[in-house]
Amino acid sequence: MASIQFERVGKTYPNGHVAIRSLDLAIQDGELMVVVGPSGCGKSTFLRLLAGLEPITSGTLRIGDAIANDQSPQARNIAMVFQDYALYPTMTVRENLGFPLKMRRLSREESARRVAWAAELLDLGTVLDRLPRELSGGQRQRVAMGRALVREPSVFLLDEPLSNLDAKLRAQVRAEINELQRRTGTTMVYVTHDQVEAMTLGQRIAVLNRGELEQVADPQTLYGAPATPFVAGFIGSPPMNLFEARLKAMPGGGWSVNVAGERVAVIGADELRSVDGGLSASGADTRLIAGIRPEHLQPAKDTDAGFAFTVAASEYLGHETLIHGYPGTGEASGKPWIVRLPGMRVLPPGESLQLTCPAARHVRLFPEAGPSV
Repeated sequence: MASIQFERVGKTYPNGHVAIRSLDLAIQDGELMVVVGPSGCGKSTFLRLLAGLEPITSGTLRIGDAIANDQSPQARNIAMVFQDYALYPTMTVRENLGFPLKMRRLSREESARRVAWAAELLDLGTVLDRLPRELSGGQRQRVAMGRALVREPSVFLLDEPLSNLDAKLRAQVRAEINELQRRTGTTMVYVTHDQVEAMTLGQRIAVLNRGELEQVADPQTLYGAPATPFVAGFIGSPPMNLFEARLKAMPGGGWSVNVAGERVAVIGADELRSVDGGLSASGADTRLIAGIRPEHLQPAKDTDAGFAFTVAASEYLGHETLIHGYPGTGEASGKPWIVRLPGMRVLPPGESLQLTCPAARHVRLFPEAGPSV
């Protein structure tokens, strides 16, 4: 097992494209770290730099106590599992599992021991003599993981390994990967574009955007206290509702933002006083980005309270309903929002609701204006 340390690591291609920009990231020995972000954010480049398949342009990469910048892929003792399984079609499961050991010239007895261990760990004992075409998608993925595990690597890399599986099987294999990491204690780096996978798998999650690290945190912190508008708009399904707002001092003390013509109290604004030159003593407006999670918006009990919300569409999901619409009186009022309501609450397009955000702590403030994704 090994820890991993990225110290201001950068990657610039010969055509001038900057794929990774001055990345600082520490992965602990035995940790399952998930790296997540949209297409083109630098996830695959990150993985290739770690595996030694791409040279590092700047900075230092440490694996364990050794500087790995100039180490060959073989010297790093890293195993990878790919999206397309990459199994040998003419080899049985047993032969696929044992092939990397054969290439390393391990003894027949040691190879058999490791293959038996992996087969038991991954519940492959009954399919050892089958060919890959005779296996289900989930079994093929387990064979691919087993083939990596028998090498007893220091670091285990998984590159979007569940993309080819259906939704039910993805959930099953996610649970298996979590259990596998817990039982083996292997340092794992799991790369995905799927934030649901990230939230359910990661002990910690690193969010990448355009080659830069936006935030590293555990799933609870990432969801409840996103550090940037990008993280707020990317993490969560549905994502946080983001809107340009003005932070204003309230006459009786405290702070508020304007939502569709109504003032909504907020907390945590004191650290934002320096935004755009700071707040004047008279309580002059300060521009920023505010966000509210869909589940933190509720229909107002008093029709005169809260702010207006115009319905555009409803999605009934059984246990909940997602209401799409616009704060205010229509599309002209800004970007669309999503409201999450429990149970069945299908509303016709054009209907108006009065919504409230009961707790000021649920309004998240960001000191920078900009797009959410």
